[in-house]
Amino acid sequence: MFQVRITVRGYELDSLGHLNQAVYLQYAEHARWEILRAAQLRQETLLASGIAPVVLETTIKYRRELRAGDEVDVSCEFRWGDGRTFGVHQEIRRTDGILAAEVDGVGGLIDLKTRKLVADPRERWKAITPEPATLGL
Repeated sequence: MFQVRITVRGYELDSLGHLNQAVYLQYAEHARWEILRAAQLRQETLLASGIAPVVLETTIKYRRELRAGDEVDVSCEFRWGDGRTFGVHQEIRRTDGILAAEVDGVGGLIDLKTRKLVADPRERWKAITPEPATLGL
């Protein structure tokens, strides 16, 4: 399973001294871009092919608080099915294994000319990704 390590920084905390709820989304977004980079898919390649990933829905389940200095591993797993959308499951875990949050999303690939979702995102990802197995393809 793909994951990236992040250290919680002091400026990301809220007034209660734990990680601000919006930062969990930033961590998840960072991991999604990092898995694309690990698959050797560059943002320039996406744009040149006329498509871009879009987030359609996100659900976060907060399990444990995070504090400054905590190190977390943020996972990213694509879940493929039929149709115009795909799922993304992510976990944010402290390095001691404690689950801090789960992030589940629905995404798609948008055609930058028509501004509509492509019919088969799976095949489009495969066509432009040098290492499609990294994305579970």
